[in-house]
Amino acid sequence: MNSLLMIAAICSVILNVVLIWYVMKILSKLLYTADNLGDLHVVFRAFHGFVSELYEMEMFYGEPILEELIERTKIVRDEIERFEDVYELTTDVELTGEADGDNQETIEET
Repeated sequence: MNSLLMIAAICSVILNVVLIWYVMKILSKLLYTADNLGDLHVVFRAFHGFVSELYEMEMFYGEPILEELIERTKIVRDEIERFEDVYELTTDVELTGEADGDNQETIEET
């Protein structure tokens, strides 16, 4: 009887170790995905701002191709924002505005 309980306890410990390892592996993948999705969100917001500013220039104001680009950019941005709860795990939402400004300055320099 004691040996049966000992075998069950050992199997339980082994199973728990394997499950903890598996959960840690899955969580690391989730955090990696969340981090990359957050970066994508920040970069895409900067891109949307750039295209909007380009559209407002006198040279391009009212250009139908740019107007269509802005509309499609809004659609993609909305799709990315659907995953906000995922990328909030690693990206501070308040800092994305600051990062947008940094990306916008980089875009303007090129």
